[in-house]
Amino acid sequence: MKMKLAEIAKAINVKNDISALQGVEVSSVAFDSRNLDDGALFVPLNGEQDGHKFVASAFENGAAASLWASDHAVGDDSQPLLVVDDPLAALQELASYYLCKINPIVVAVTGSNGKTTTKDMIASILSTQMNVTKTFENFNNEIGVPVTLLNMDPNTEAVVVEMGMDHFGELDALSRLATPDIAVITMIGEAHIEFFGSRDKIADAKMEIVNGLKEDGTLVFNGDEPLLTERTASIVQDKLEFGRQLNNDIYATSVNATAYSLEFVTNAWPDETFQVPMMGEYNVTNALAALSVGKLMHISVKNMHRALSSPDITRNRTEWIKGSAGEQILSDVYNSNPTAVKEVVNVFSKAETAGKRIVVLGDMLELGEQSNDFHRDLSEVFDPEKINEVYLIGPHMKALYDALVEDYGEHVHYFATEEKAKMTVELGALITDKDIVAIKASHGLHLETVLDALTS
Repeated sequence: MKMKLAEIAKAINVKNDISALQGVEVSSVAFDSRNLDDGALFVPLNGEQDGHKFVASAFENGAAASLWASDHAVGDDSQPLLVVDDPLAALQELASYYLCKINPIVVAVTGSNGKTTTKDMIASILSTQMNVTKTFENFNNEIGVPVTLLNMDPNTEAVVVEMGMDHFGELDALSRLATPDIAVITMIGEAHIEFFGSRDKIADAKMEIVNGLKEDGTLVFNGDEPLLTERTASIVQDKLEFGRQLNNDIYATSVNATAYSLEFVTNAWPDETFQVPMMGEYNVTNALAALSVGKLMHISVKNMHRALSSPDITRNRTEWIKGSAGEQILSDVYNSNPTAVKEVVNVFSKAETAGKRIVVLGDMLELGEQSNDFHRDLSEVFDPEKINEVYLIGPHMKALYDALVEDYGEHVHYFATEEKAKMTVELGALITDKDIVAIKASHGLHLETVLDALTS
């Protein structure tokens, strides 16, 4: 992104006179004053604190200019400020303007599970033949999506935008902002059921991604999910279904899965065996979604094969890491929900090891009144013959502990949230170089600190 302040001011209806600043140029957008590049446009947002408190710090750290809300008194008018009614709305307006200016192909990705991995796979595939920008980590909300768009290089030919939501209306707004050429729905699960009450309502919310889909766009969705096939029947845009069932447009005809990698063949390219260096058959479905987009974008099968064999995957998504004791750690500490936990534990139970299989789980958040039931139901994938030690942390994981303690006895361990340090010490004392460890939790538990301790 490179734009003069005069162009930005015109795009977002700036309220103050910036004639003296028209020569100033910005090269990026940031909302964290501690982490920005020289020449950035700082956007003061309201979170736990008012972002206007950090405008001075942003300038000290190299910001070229800052937005400023009109309902805040301007303290230092010598600073290059752009006064607007609402900095967040202005950020989104500027993103829409810049998107039209660059005019890339837009691929929007949502889903209860797998959207980050699918986004990464799609970007890897498209990057073999195009200049591609993708959502950084999980910048997938009303702030992250416009920041992704504004940080596109001017030569971007395709942008892959992850879109998350936990309330009705959020995907509608994001879709209308990004106006995708291709919209992808990976699956419908229980994530955020606290806010929706049922999977049916979650499916309704996920379908909002179609609201901004271009008239000549394509909806790519998981055809194995009846909740989606019902709701997509009335969609007028083109549709392409992927999944494991034979009724899909693209499906896997054979799968060979290990704890470390996948191989599969599809009906679309029956002579090609795709390889993915990731665990879990659920990642075959994510790969099928990515291949569907690649097919729509006319990416050669050779390039798609190459991309999937070494995709650029966001950290801490079912990633194998070597621990400081020599153990292998399966890290998946960024997000968690019942479907994902069961899949990970099932695959981990089959991973070969000369030592113990140790599972560390933290609470799955945003599951509402059914939370304890969802946690308790995880017990169905635990077998003491396969999973040797279980460490659980968080108030809702107490329900799983109660369900496992009869079979596991002293080999299941429960910790309150504030006992994370104690759990980390006990884990460190138990683990040997022959063991394998799986760590999974919602990000709110911050088990990345446990991972850091075990790998440093």
